[in-house]
This record gives sequence, C-alpha cells and structure tokens, in this order.
Amino acid sequence: MLNLYIEISKYLILILMALYTFCNFRYFTAAEAEDKEEYCMWQQKILLLLHFIAFSVLFFKTEEVKILYFYGMQLLFFLLYPFVLRHIYPNISSLLLNNVCLFLVLGFIMLTRLSQAYAMRQFVIVAAGALLTLPVPWIMDRVWGIPGWRWLYMGAGLLLLLAVFLVGTTSYGAKMTLSFGGISLQPAEFVKLTFVFFAASMLSESLEFKNICLTSALCALHVVILIASRDLGTALIFFVTYIVILYIATGRTVYVTLGACAFAAAGALAYRLFSHVRTRVAAWRDPWADITSGGYQIANSLFAIGTGGFAGTGLMQGMPDRIPIVEKDFIFAAISEELGAVTAICLILICLGCFLQMILTALYMDVLFYKLLAAGLGTLYLMQVFLTIGGVTKFIPSTGVTLPFVSYGGSSVLGSFLLFMVIQGMHVIMLNDADADGETEDEYPDDAYEDDYEDYDDYDDDDTDPDAYRKYDGV
Repeated sequence: MLNLYIEISKYLILILMALYTFCNFRYFTAAEAEDKEEYCMWQQKILLLLHFIAFSVLFFKTEEVKILYFYGMQLLFFLLYPFVLRHIYPNISSLLLNNVCLFLVLGFIMLTRLSQAYAMRQFVIVAAGALLTLPVPWIMDRVWGIPGWRWLYMGAGLLLLLAVFLVGTTSYGAKMTLSFGGISLQPAEFVKLTFVFFAASMLSESLEFKNICLTSALCALHVVILIASRDLGTALIFFVTYIVILYIATGRTVYVTLGACAFAAAGALAYRLFSHVRTRVAAWRDPWADITSGGYQIANSLFAIGTGGFAGTGLMQGMPDRIPIVEKDFIFAAISEELGAVTAICLILICLGCFLQMILTALYMDVLFYKLLAAGLGTLYLMQVFLTIGGVTKFIPSTGVTLPFVSYGGSSVLGSFLLFMVIQGMHVIMLNDADADGETEDEYPDDAYEDDYEDYDDYDDDDTDPDAYRKYDGV
C-alpha cells in the first residue's frame, strides 16, 4: 500500500509542479492586477499541497515522528512569512515571493530525504535569514543615499575577498570560507551584492571613459582576488555580471567583445595554472575515462538523472546520496532522480521566471542606478542557476556553485535572501511611484516612461555625448 502511495505521489507532485509553472508564466500575460493576484493565490495553494504530499511520503517511509514536527514548523513558516511580508509591504512582487517559497519547499524536501540534520540546520538559517532581511525593502525605499556609497561597497567587498585569500579555509581546491568560533561563512556570497552595487553606482554617476576605466579596473581586482583564491565559479559570475552592467549602461558592443576575449584568455590561463580546473575539464569531457576518481561525481549525477526519467523514481526510492556533496552543488541531480525530469524542467522554468521579473523591474525603474542594479542582480542570479544546473547535467564543467534557496548552505541562503529582498525593494519603489502618479499596477509598465520622455526632443541626442541619455532618467 505504501509503494502505491509513493507511486501516486510522484505523479501528483509532477502535476502540481506543471500547474505552478503554468501560473508562473500566465502571471506575465495577465492584463489586470486582479488576475495576476489570482494566479499568485493558486501558486500558494499548489506549493502548500506539494509540501504536504512530499512530507507525508517522507513520514510514512521513515515512520519518524520528528518529521511531523519538522513539517509543522515549516508549515508555520510558509504561512506566516508571506503574510507578514505582504502586510508590511503591500507592493512587493507576489510572484517572486511565491517562487522563493517554492525553492525553499523543494530544498527542505530533498534535504530531509538526504540528511535530517542538514535540513534542520537549513531551516534555522532560513528563518534567521527571512527575519534579518525583512527591513531591506524599507531601506531601499526610504534611504536615498544608497547610490552614493560606492566606495563603501568597493572597500567592504575587497576586504572580505582579501581576508578569504589570506586566512581562508581551502576546500575542493579553492579558498572560499572564513571560519571563526565554529561558524563558517563564504564571504563571496555577500560580496556578489556589494560588487553589483558598486558597479551600478559608478556607472550611473558617469559614463566618461576615465570613469569606465577606473570602474573596470576595480571590478577586475575583485575577479583577480577570486582567481588567486581559486574560486573560479564565483569569479566567472562576477565577470559576466559586470560585462552585462557595462553593456546596459553604455550600449556599446565593443565592451562585450573585449570581455569575451578576456574571458577566453583567462580560461586558458586558469586551465594551465590550476590542477583542479584541469581535473574538472577532463571529467566534463569524458567522465567515464576516470569514473573512480575525477569523473565519479559527474558520472553518478548523470546516472541519477537518467534513472529518474520522466516522472522520477519517487521520494526515498532512488540513490542520490551516492553523489558526493549532493546536498550542495548537485542537489538538482537528486531532484531529477526522485521527482523526475518534468519537475526538474519546471524548476528551471521557474528560475527563468524569476529572472524575467527582475529584468522587468529593471526596465520600469526611472533612475539609472536602479536599472543597472536590478539588471546586474538578475544576471548574477541567472548565472548562478546556469552554472549549477550546467555543471550537474555536464553541459559545462562543474564550478562548485550552489542553487539559490534549494542547495544546503547558510551563506548561500542568506546571500539569496538579500538579493531577492533588494529586488523586492526596487519593486516597492516602482509601484509606490506608480501609486503616487495615480497609475494602477497593471497600467504602470505601459506608461512608465511617458512623463519622463514627453519632452524627448528637448534633450541632447548627440551620440558623441555618452552621458546624454542619462538626462532622460533625471539622474
């Protein structure tokens, strides 16, 4: 009877994930604000039902009462957190909030299946992260000096990266963590944010060639320190994010071309300098050639994904724990094996939905700093998802990057909460401005720029002036 329930549950989870994904994209096509909220309400119901079904399977399979208590604590969190956030900030993005909750649900399900100790620790970190980041949208909306703190962002980021380089702990060939008092942190998860804040602040201040060179040099210094620490996955995220911000700010493809050349040169140099890079590239090219050593992790990941097939083996029916550090870098493989390829694809599409919402927020912001900030954070998030899933599926060499909110890791969870709450803060700013102008939420995106551009002909449109278009934003 239990096996029958597990078999039915995996198809129910598959259907629920498909419905949730449908609501995720139907949200973007809905014309009225009421319709958008209705889809978000359906999402909330779907993720709570999915959560219940999965944990009922885990309880019946293990027969451990503590799983029921753990489920009760999570249920209380998933009911209270959205309620409190919406009560404090009526203009937050319900779509992003729901997606964060879904990622956390999937993470708790898989971590409980893999290691209950990890799952409990993750829950404590999630609750703390949700509480600590609660004021972030208020700060974004009320503190208007944020764009001017550029040197603080740069100094704090570089100091943290230098601390890791000098006294950090080495794991899996890279220096990534600082340990003190029994607590380990990965500062790069927080420097990602200061890096984007710094780049957006500098480029929104001036687009003169001298300022672009200074900004590029200081951003390159972040990347160089990361490369020296052998944290190449994070270095790649920083590099691509800055190139995107620079292109959006200037509109010049020459910077993208130069960036691509620099990336190719840096990749070739890293391959020659670092043995663990050569090992990962060799495992990516042919994991079966050294399946007992360098290719063991990726080979088992591919076995897990292939074994799961269309609908998955069902919770507690697979063997994802055979993949080394599966709860961190390779949790996507565990999801693919036990919850199926459909669920895994839906997860990718929901991540893309988050990115789309971030980019739309960037498009509808009036101030250049916030445009660059939202676009940079969206690129940072998308790159992290791409590197994680690409490495798990052998699309690219493994980089050791975690999947936001889903993978185990305190620094990753806190950094992800900060990133999403900064985006929520900009969404609040956007809709507060729309309300102040007497516009409704569904009208705002279409009319966002009409007031700012109605006197377009009066502005200097000389392409030789790189700062001319910034005047349109009132910066």
